[in-house]
Amino acid sequence: MRKAWFIFAAIFISVVVALPVVSCAPKTPAEEKYVTYLSLSDLTGPAAGLTYPIVEATSFAFDDLNNKGGIDGVKIKMINVDTRYDVARTVSAYKRYRTEHKVIWAFIPLSPAVRALEPQMEADKIPCTTPGDGLYQAKPRWVFVGGTPYQDGFAAALDWMLKDWKAKGKTGVPTIGYMSWDSQYGREALRGGKEYADLIGVNLLKPEFFPPGTADHTVWLSRINESGADYCYLGGVDPTQSLILRDALKLGLTKKIQFVSEYWGLDENVGVKLHPEATEGAVLVTPFIRGDEARKLPPVAELW
Repeated sequence: MRKAWFIFAAIFISVVVALPVVSCAPKTPAEEKYVTYLSLSDLTGPAAGLTYPIVEATSFAFDDLNNKGGIDGVKIKMINVDTRYDVARTVSAYKRYRTEHKVIWAFIPLSPAVRALEPQMEADKIPCTTPGDGLYQAKPRWVFVGGTPYQDGFAAALDWMLKDWKAKGKTGVPTIGYMSWDSQYGREALRGGKEYADLIGVNLLKPEFFPPGTADHTVWLSRINESGADYCYLGGVDPTQSLILRDALKLGLTKKIQFVSEYWGLDENVGVKLHPEATEGAVLVTPFIRGDEARKLPPVAELW
């Protein structure tokens, strides 16, 4: 089932295919006819639930490309490093592998690590993909977002909440809670997202942040509920959102508050599978096709 993430991995493959260094490279000895792709990702930490399948699917796709002869005979060597969602480990891994043979791209799904490494990557002329940090959409240089910026996803969710509120015939404006990891990533959607909430006139509550890997979210859910939330936006990486909904179900809040998950939550192979009753009825914001629709796409169907 993890191969459904090929649709996300295709973003990186399409970029690699287009790189002039591959298609226009001069003839070199056979042993040098490859380029290197760095994947510095969390494979065993709090974000592993979704980053592992992305990395795995990317690897499968590169293997398929290499088995077909690569691009003009040039193949892709993928180096995977488990960063455990740790900035220091990520920076160390980049410095270790940045001089590998013809490094053409890096995938780093950890916002503060990308911020720390951006000057070095620009000096090395190694472009990077990161999932959704809005800074790199606003000021594109050597780092590119692989999905929609987190601010845009939050804004889309706010639009949906307001539309849903009005469709139910309710007056006034909804009160909206926000829960996410206590990290740069967890706050990113609010950098612009809060201003958008003010612009459209919804009542956005004080955000509730908690450490990645938190096992019980009762305290933060209780505060959201006591503040009168009608909707609640959930950040994090699954199973975070699913665990929040599990706790919300225990508190009787899933029928009272409409929960809306950010991109990296409510995955069919993680939280939805583990907590089907709790996740039923929640809404997912996603910048790419998922589930059955993703598996029908030609590149995915071919590799399934």
